[in-house]
Amino acid sequence: MKNTTFLRLLVSAILFPAFLQAAESAPIRVACIGDSITQGSGAEQGKSYPSQLQELLGKDWNVGNFGVSGRTLLKKGDFPYWNEKAYQNALAFEPQVVIIMLGTNDTKPQNWKHEGEFVADYRALIESFAALKSAPEIFICRPCPVPGVGNFGINEKNVLEEIKRLDELAAEMKLGIIDMHAALVDKPELIPDRVHPNTAGAGEMAKAAHALLVKSRK
Repeated sequence: MKNTTFLRLLVSAILFPAFLQAAESAPIRVACIGDSITQGSGAEQGKSYPSQLQELLGKDWNVGNFGVSGRTLLKKGDFPYWNEKAYQNALAFEPQVVIIMLGTNDTKPQNWKHEGEFVADYRALIESFAALKSAPEIFICRPCPVPGVGNFGINEKNVLEEIKRLDELAAEMKLGIIDMHAALVDKPELIPDRVHPNTAGAGEMAKAAHALLVKSRK
C-alpha cells in the first residue's frame, strides 16, 4: 500500500508541472462577436478584422470569428444574433476574451424602432458571456462610422446615438471599449460601400483591437 501511494505521489509530482506548463502555454481564446463587418464582408478572403487581429497577436492567441452577416443585437430586430448557431458556438468556445461589435444593422429603420430595448439587450448579451466558466474579459466596440448617406438603411445618426448608450453601458459594467468608429472616421475611402470596411479598413480595426488587448494583458 505504501509503495502504491508513493508511486502515485511520484507520478503526480512528475506530471503536475507538465500540466501547469501546458495550461500556461495554451493560446488565449478570443471570440469576436458581430455581423457582416466582423464576418469579413468588404475585405479580401481571409482578411477580416479577426483574421488580421490573429496575425497581429500571433501564436499565443486563438482568435475565433463568430460574425454573421445582417444580424442585429436587438432581440426584436429582423435578424437577431441571438438566434444564430454562431452565438452558441461562441459560448461553447469558452473564450477568455470577448469582443462584441454589434449595432450597425440595428440602425436600420425597421430595427431602430425598438431602440428602447437596445441597452437591455446588449447588457443581456454581455452577461451571457460573463457567466461562462472561462470568466472572459469583455470588450464592446463603438460601431464603424457610416460615411455620407450610408447604405441599406444604415445611418450615422443612429450609430452616434448607439455610441452614447454604449459608453454609458461600458462605464456601468466596467468594460473596455474598442473604438472602431475613431479608427475609421477620417478614412471614408476605406469604407467604399459606406458600411463595410475593405481589407485596409479591417486592418485599422484589427490594430485598434490589438492595442487594447495587449494593453489589458500587461
